[in-house]
Amino acid sequence: SLTIDRRAGRIVEDDPAAVPVDMARAMVLPCFTDAHTHIDKGHIWFRAPNPDGTFMGALHTVGEDRKDNWSAEDVRARADFSLRCAFAHGTRALRTHLDSLAPQEDISWPVFRELRDDWAGRVELQAVCLIPADRIEPQGDGGADFVKLAALVAECGGVLGAVTFPCDRLGERLDVFFAAAEAHGLDADFHVDETMDPTSRTLVDVAAAVIRTGFQGKVNCGHCCSLSTQSDADRDAAIEISVKAGLAITSLPMCNLYLQDRHAGRTPRNRGVTVAQELAAAGIPVAFASDNTRDPFYAYGDMDMLEVLREATRIAHLDHGRPDWIRSFTEIPAQICRFAPAGFAPGDPADLVLFRARNWSELLSRPQSDRIVLRGGRAIDRTLPDYAELDGLSA
Repeated sequence: SLTIDRRAGRIVEDDPAAVPVDMARAMVLPCFTDAHTHIDKGHIWFRAPNPDGTFMGALHTVGEDRKDNWSAEDVRARADFSLRCAFAHGTRALRTHLDSLAPQEDISWPVFRELRDDWAGRVELQAVCLIPADRIEPQGDGGADFVKLAALVAECGGVLGAVTFPCDRLGERLDVFFAAAEAHGLDADFHVDETMDPTSRTLVDVAAAVIRTGFQGKVNCGHCCSLSTQSDADRDAAIEISVKAGLAITSLPMCNLYLQDRHAGRTPRNRGVTVAQELAAAGIPVAFASDNTRDPFYAYGDMDMLEVLREATRIAHLDHGRPDWIRSFTEIPAQICRFAPAGFAPGDPADLVLFRARNWSELLSRPQSDRIVLRGGRAIDRTLPDYAELDGLSA
């Protein structure tokens, strides 16, 4: 049972004098933490659809749309729309990656700071810069743009990030990255090996750089798709060094299922997701998150972490074995991102989601559109924004 002090908005010690409420065995979860999103990209599908559903199709299409349309007003409107969806579905904390190649960083980061202030008390926000690793210049080759970006991220209280893939002098570039993160006291978050190519093993490069540099901050690696296609020996070696480096891994099952192993006229053979069960068994913190929403990288989604839970359970077979996978959608992502904890302990905020379901099968068999979201012990208005609001953003 839970006792909520509605005046304080927190869970308190069980009070024998409290008036009991029969919830008919309804399931209750803490509000969700979404540790990997892209609210700057979200909801551009109507003007920038992926031409063929591939990763390269997405990369090119987003690049063109960013160049042509991503003003401060455009980014703010779409990002706020995403946050309203997330809030209504029961997300209390969210980390977003922000495309940060010049000149976009000077547009999106000020918008993010405004949104963070606007949403304070509803959704706690955190941002990560996103640039390709080959744009981080090794020492002696300049690198003024990356130095400037790291300073901007620090000024905004963000997280330093990059996309790693096999490229020239990756180890040197990662050393520069971690030196900048250390200098500014920043945590790190990477997009890693978002491919089914088994020879893409940059997770090992990231882990080796953490060990080599002695970096002390938190390091999260998203995607890690190629682990699912590597040999057992290569996979196990990557997991071993990741444990040694203290990495966390975030799996993005819906986006990876959409993009990976896509070939015209051919049914996909692989699921595209990382080896979540093996990573968790090795003691690595594993989170699941939304990733992209209605953009060329993922045509669907609604910032609903229950949907992520439902699909991850089916895609990654989370329904047998470990009994505590729910922590990968609540407690573990909060720890990865250093968000304030939320749970059922006395003193925790009464930020809860109540479902008309009595067990996991009932919970995951329906969208749970009638769920009740409590924030500070009080039900919020769960009305979702109308897609028609975005009509004015058409290119």
